[in-house]
Amino acid sequence: MSIVLLQLRLRLESRNLKEKRAIVKSILSRARNRFNVACSETDFHDISDDAVLSFVTVADSATGGKRVMQDLESWLVEERPDVEVVELQVDEL
Repeated sequence: MSIVLLQLRLRLESRNLKEKRAIVKSILSRARNRFNVACSETDFHDISDDAVLSFVTVADSATGGKRVMQDLESWLVEERPDVEVVELQVDEL
């Protein structure tokens, strides 16, 4: 069993915290449903155009978990052109 963590720092096209919350909430709920991951906003809560989102999955192997995270990142880039991935970190726990 392997636990894989993906942290994404995102630049958002939002002008205020209300718009940011709508974008973040949409990304998190769709990622949960599509990839069966646990996820949360973990940093920059009070900055309207920046966010750090963390995603965690448990898989049979590290390779399988990393593949889920790669698929999640690809999906986010394709699905949300209004969001720019500034930094990415993948860790096996």
